[in-house]
Formats: sequence, C-alpha cells, structure tokens
Amino acid sequence: MLVQDAMSTVVLTVGPAHTLRQAALLMSLRGVGAAVVLDPDAGGPGILTERDILNSLGAGQDPDRERVADHTTTEVVFAAPGWTLEEAASAMAAGGFRHLIVLSGQEAVGVVSVRDVIRCWAPVRERALAP
Repeated sequence: MLVQDAMSTVVLTVGPAHTLRQAALLMSLRGVGAAVVLDPDAGGPGILTERDILNSLGAGQDPDRERVADHTTTEVVFAAPGWTLEEAASAMAAGGFRHLIVLSGQEAVGVVSVRDVIRCWAPVRERALAP
C-alpha cells in the first residue's frame, strides 16, 4: 500500500503568527495531531505537532503568547505520495516522529501519521492472527 492511499488529504495549515492556543484549538476541532505551518519567509513547509504544544505547556509557557513560529519544526522529512507505507514507517521510526508531510512537487498534498499506517495494516494483521 502507498502513502497516497493512507494519508489525510485535507491538510490543516496554520501560520507562524498563530498562537499555540489557536493552533491547538484548530487541531482539536479537526481531530489531528499535527498542522502544516506555511511561512512565506521560510524555505518550505514546517510542522507543529501536539508534542510541540505539550512541551511548551510543560515548560510553563503561556499558549496565548507563544507563537507557532517559535515551536515549528522546519527540518522536516517529507514523504512522496508514491512511497510505500513501509518507507514512511521507516522514516518515522528513524526520525522519532509520528507525522510526515506529503509533498507533490513543492505542494503539501497530505499528512500521513503513525495512526494512518496502523489503520491500514491492522486489518491485514488481524486476519493473519485469526484462528
């Protein structure tokens, strides 16, 4: 199975000037664990994850004052729609992260998460484990 078959194609995007609270609210409403950060001054898209928000809160920072720009990961490993799920899972495991932005050319066309990979593999594994 390919990344394009598993990825979420409706991508939540936020800007660098959003507060962490605004980003967290949007992520919560959409039921996603990451948002693509589009900053016209950056070289490409970045990512803000729920882990980034938790780290900020755990450090005692104010989510109404903290800006997405200060918590965005910009050194991102991107996936291509034609990658296999094995390639995506390997990249996530090697990098220690749970989301990959999927690029087609320079455009973010999706996000694939560990949850997406598990959802796709679970039915196969369940059948294999059945008596």
